Amino acid sequence: MSATAPSNAWLRAQRKSDLVDLAESVGLQNYDGLKKSELETALDEFIAGNSSRFNSRSDLSGYFNSRSKAMGSPVKRESKEPIKEELEKGIKTIKRRATKAAEDLINTDAEDVRAASTALIQTPARSLSQVASRISLPATPADVANAVDRSTIAVRRRVSSIYQESGIGETSNAARETLSSVTSILLCVSAFELWYIRPEILANRYAFTVPAIGFLGTSDHPVYLPDMFLLLTASFWSPALTWAFTSFILPSLLGYFFNLSSASGSQGPKTRSRASTPETAVDPLTYSIVKALVSFVVYGQGVTFCGLLSETAIDRLDGAVYGGYKGMLTGAAITGLLSIYDAVLKK
Repeated sequence: MSATAPSNAWLRAQRKSDLVDLAESVGLQNYDGLKKSELETALDEFIAGNSSRFNSRSDLSGYFNSRSKAMGSPVKRESKEPIKEELEKGIKTIKRRATKAAEDLINTDAEDVRAASTALIQTPARSLSQVASRISLPATPADVANAVDRSTIAVRRRVSSIYQESGIGETSNAARETLSSVTSILLCVSAFELWYIRPEILANRYAFTVPAIGFLGTSDHPVYLPDMFLLLTASFWSPALTWAFTSFILPSLLGYFFNLSSASGSQGPKTRSRASTPETAVDPLTYSIVKALVSFVVYGQGVTFCGLLSETAIDRLDGAVYGGYKGMLTGAAITGLLSIYDAVLKK
């Protein structure tokens, strides 16, 4: 194939994309990667060598007219207007086909995209440029930053909506309101003591074994549960009633009768703030003081109130509670200070 420039002026006047479409339509092979001048030469030689096949094609009339002028052959010359009309018609046909391929690439599904990619490979320059022109890209870095901000705001709103719909906020607020009282703290301190007392008075017993699971890599795991049959014995009820009497019944009883908050609320004129503050049935400060005194006397000094309490039960409880009777005194001191703080806030 000659690398010299062709003598056909009609081919030189065409754009490379039009030459590529022309090479495809006439059946020229191995034209990919050729420069424009090389493609013009290849088309000139191919069409000239097969002029009998293409002489009747109207879209090549300009080529044969230019070739006739260059070679001086007495070829029948057509008027310029029909040639121009035919040329414009051929170019419009090529443009319409490339535009349709680009639209199919964007708007169809995966199979249509694969089918359209064949057309893109055949005419890559024009088709890819048309596809790129249809994709809206940010013009400036500021547009990119604005797009990121909008996406961040949308994600933040969505997460906030999910959080509100889940009810986590309402649940946490209700839990905080419930726990933000002296009564709740008193119950928490008592629950802490019971957590250590329960294994002593209601011991665990072997119940069953969870077998090993091979694909999880676990081994046999024995399960222990509280021995509920101990509820029928004095081994459970003696220490249980002793703790209930010293840590709950006696402090609550004295806190009800020695209720300083109730006495102060009944004296003096009823103001709006005083009327809105509910009166507690048991004074938490009196409750904490009585519990501290009883814990020290019973568990620290071994007083049985004339044999009402069992020495064995007292020793078991003193050994079971975290820190012994000193731990009970610490819990009573904490609740007492919080009850004073709560009374100051309400005043």
